[in-house]
Amino acid sequence: MVTGVERFRSLHHGRTPDDPLVLPGPWDAASARVFAAAGFPALATPSAGVAASLGYEDGATPADEMFAAVARIVRAVDVPVSADVEGGYGLAPKELVDRLLEAGAVGCNLEDSADGVLKDPAEHAEWLAGVREAAGDRLFLNARIDTFLRGVEAPEAAVERAAAYVAAGADCVYPIAAPVAVLPLLRAGIQGPVNVLARVGQGPSPAGLGGLGATRITFGPGLQRHAEQAVRETAQRLAARLPR
Repeated sequence: MVTGVERFRSLHHGRTPDDPLVLPGPWDAASARVFAAAGFPALATPSAGVAASLGYEDGATPADEMFAAVARIVRAVDVPVSADVEGGYGLAPKELVDRLLEAGAVGCNLEDSADGVLKDPAEHAEWLAGVREAAGDRLFLNARIDTFLRGVEAPEAAVERAAAYVAAGADCVYPIAAPVAVLPLLRAGIQGPVNVLARVGQGPSPAGLGGLGATRITFGPGLQRHAEQAVRETAQRLAARLPR
């Protein structure tokens, strides 16, 4: 029988450029059910979107609440769910892996910066190797690369970090906020799957990003913010009808 993580990992391979893996980001159980019912084969939670649903600023969600939110999302759907667990909340690799597996996640997104500062790539690669050793093949590791997010514009810096993280055992790398123009350069220099951030209603389509080098597409908190805006507009219309 194929496990959830095997199913999830297989979705990243054998894809054509016009058919990248599109992973919507649910922020709660209800949104997860909507995306699963629409036919998406897997989901990937956004930490910022989950934080907003729990009443926290991005990066301020306590670890226990984040893992509990992931567990609720996993229980709500029958498709694999990968979890954005930011920088790992200071947990040792084994504890981080145990918490993810307990929540039912098949994978995780791990950042290489903290408090707005890039981590040393060699030290981060060593930590990722520890996560891989603790997880074995039970988790799909998506290593986020924050160079573009932190003002390092040279694509070579992202490629170097990607090589270190793949060597450490990452299944996929995620050069978040990479300009569209450099995606072909990143694709040429990176071994294995590449995760690209899509903007809701802006920029190239998922198929267009696939043609530029994306293996998989995620949206960060974009879908949650799009839904929040729809609720805000509905609330404003309702409020306009209240007695004055």
